[in-house]
Amino acid sequence: MVATKPQPRHIALMPGDGIGAEVVAAAEQVLTQLRDHHHVDISWDTLEWPSTAWHQEHGRMMPEDAMHRVKGYDALLLGALGDPGPTSDPQRYRLPDGISLAPLLAFRKELDLWACERPARLLPGAPQFLADPRAADIDMLVIRENSEGEYVNQGGRMHRGTPNEVATQLEVFTRRATERLIRHAFLRARRRLVLRGETKQFYCAEKGQAFAQLCLVTKRNAQPAWGELYSEVFDEIAREFPEIGTRHELVDAACMKFVQCPWEFDVVVASNLHGDILTDLAAVLSGGLGLAPSCNINPDSRAMPALFEPTHGSAPDIAGQGLANPSAMLLTTAMMLEWLGFTAAGEQLRAAVAADLVSNGHRNRNCQEITQGIIAAL
Repeated sequence: MVATKPQPRHIALMPGDGIGAEVVAAAEQVLTQLRDHHHVDISWDTLEWPSTAWHQEHGRMMPEDAMHRVKGYDALLLGALGDPGPTSDPQRYRLPDGISLAPLLAFRKELDLWACERPARLLPGAPQFLADPRAADIDMLVIRENSEGEYVNQGGRMHRGTPNEVATQLEVFTRRATERLIRHAFLRARRRLVLRGETKQFYCAEKGQAFAQLCLVTKRNAQPAWGELYSEVFDEIAREFPEIGTRHELVDAACMKFVQCPWEFDVVVASNLHGDILTDLAAVLSGGLGLAPSCNINPDSRAMPALFEPTHGSAPDIAGQGLANPSAMLLTTAMMLEWLGFTAAGEQLRAAVAADLVSNGHRNRNCQEITQGIIAAL
């Protein structure tokens, strides 16, 4: 069978705020290398929005027609959003998180990017914060629901500033969104099993043998309405995947076990809020936020561009100093390349980041030095 050549792709680079500009510049250098020397047919535009600077000039984070404009790209590569600024500088233009981070929710909802995937793998040479030598085997994928749940932003506050003030925050969970999320998680577990072969299996006591494993995380003992919905759908879909071992953890126990024995997790599926918390914890366990990639995708459709972003945030305290680690952004770029069909290039870039970590991870380097080391490894 003759392999099909990937189609030309056109993406948007969105530096955003803080260190976003530095890590996106690193990604652009790597993309240029891949385009010019590795035959990756990709082009890009760099957008000044969304960003705090755009808000300062225009009174909003991005243009009114931003959603229409981004739909013309194959993918969006975002640096970071949010710039509260140092409180010691009264002249610094500052925005509350509810405004500066709003474009993230807008992209996820308007582009129907209902799944957030965050792999957590401890690469050789990366900082290992757990003393147990088994921590070297951390290799999990956390899949977070991205479209509803705790982040629907329905509710409000009444009688503000008075003793009778009331704040309500409504959570919304639908069977449709639950089914598509959990089915996708089983499919990802199956794919990891195929790609991994026999190199890493998990023993399933219920089935009496080793399988790939999918862990559902809820808080169904305290929030039974949606927790039971998730559990029932999980059990229904599990019958279609007999090769996948299953387990369930309450979110507080999952947090404890992420620290106690993270090597026992394979694929984890969770709600919007729980996934958000667990993925940051998993990132630290796999070397820190400077090595944590993520993507926001619609696994069922490529009609809209997917959004790729590292998990580290804008880090305004070190912005502009060249201290940012671009590795998370470059691992995110590798995920984007694979999503766009440039599978070999994505694997090459991931291997280059890993090789640079092994050779130079012990050294204290700036953003540009790390970028050049990874390009050399390519």
